[in-house]
Amino acid sequence: MAVDVRGEVAHARPFVPTLRKEARATLDLLELGSAELSVLLTNDEAIRKLNRDYRGQDKPTDVLSFAQLDELAAGGDGRGGGANASRPPLPLGDIVISLETATRQAQDLEIATPSRLRTLLIHGLLHLLGYDHERSPAEARRMFARERELAARLDTAAAVTAPPAPPQQVASRARAASGATPIHLAGRERGARSRAPRSRPTPPSS
Repeated sequence: MAVDVRGEVAHARPFVPTLRKEARATLDLLELGSAELSVLLTNDEAIRKLNRDYRGQDKPTDVLSFAQLDELAAGGDGRGGGANASRPPLPLGDIVISLETATRQAQDLEIATPSRLRTLLIHGLLHLLGYDHERSPAEARRMFARERELAARLDTAAAVTAPPAPPQQVASRARAASGATPIHLAGRERGARSRAPRSRPTPPSS
């Protein structure tokens, strides 16, 4: 599994190790152990340019996904396709997250910024796998339900290996999971710039 998580803004550095760990854990849950994934933490100015150039929307957003595969069965989340030594790495694509927007959203939701970043990571990853909340109300419900499921499973896995979290942190995680869908801005304005996606990506999802 190759997971590259980088921050191109100085204040992103403290968030990189945790986000890398959660990206790997999420891929494991999806049985995508042979996948390659790139995640970039950037700012509003940068993601605005990407949003304008690739989606025709001249405004920031919180997360953009650039799929490297033209087609990955819509909503195909990799279950049943675990790591295989004989299988070449699966290049999922690139996820670009605006740390500025994520921080504002975390403040609005009264949660910790890492919790919001994790939600946006999961959201972007599901877009790479073919989920699209803009396709229809039914697809939106399906995608957000999958987000909540993965977040809950990550929390369960973390609880097994970590000491009990302080009550405030538990409450923060609960708000992150339950509050993400209603005010979910992924794809709805605020975000920054990043490096150009590798190869020729399909149009980004947000």
